[in-house]
Amino acid sequence: MKILSIGNSFSEDAQRWLHMIAEANGESLECANLFIGGCSLQTHWINEKENNAFYDYQVNGNDAKEKISIADALKRDKWDIVTLQQVSGLSGIAESYEPYLGELLTVVRSALPDAEIYLHQTWSYEIGSEHPDFVNYNKDRREMHSRIKQTVQMYSEKYGLKILPSGDIINTLRENTAEFDYPNGGLSLCRDSFHLSYDYGRFAAGATWFVTLTDKKITYAVFEDFDKSLVKIISDTVNSLI
Repeated sequence: MKILSIGNSFSEDAQRWLHMIAEANGESLECANLFIGGCSLQTHWINEKENNAFYDYQVNGNDAKEKISIADALKRDKWDIVTLQQVSGLSGIAESYEPYLGELLTVVRSALPDAEIYLHQTWSYEIGSEHPDFVNYNKDRREMHSRIKQTVQMYSEKYGLKILPSGDIINTLRENTAEFDYPNGGLSLCRDSFHLSYDYGRFAAGATWFVTLTDKKITYAVFEDFDKSLVKIISDTVNSLI
């Protein structure tokens, strides 16, 4: 399976461990990410219209040391899956998606008529985050998650898209497991209050993508230096919710 994300640092987080999770669970995924930090749907649309080769082309979690345009990336391979997402601070603001999402979908569907397109439901910021866009959600982690969930669901239904529910998984781990209950002494799943932590946060998003895209369950493959019990908690959560 070949996956292309037209994204930013949040798709970078989700893809970092994805191919390794797949390999450890007996599947082969080729994962590419078009990276510009903080890139919104509006900026993707502008870059597509102007054919700007502004994206870092990341393959299987690593920088390929190449700049590329959306058009060139769409032609690079016979992609089975294409993912789109809004920049994190606008992900729960419905009016920020259009007309850019619709325009990008037209481009992707024209270039890859057989590809399945997914919307990435991103996660809310951590409690206490000083990210400037957190004020859009009254600096409330639960409100941010709820609005992202509702907005992504709305556009999923409007355009007939499937959802990669990373935000639901991160929220469930935060709310229902003592190990990741950050306000009460658990580990934060973020490294800077908004990007995912390099280990368990990224693992959780990667596991979410793996189970969603392959319809297979995680069988607790453990990476070096990862705590087996924490990997099992994340894996069980993903397996039970997706």
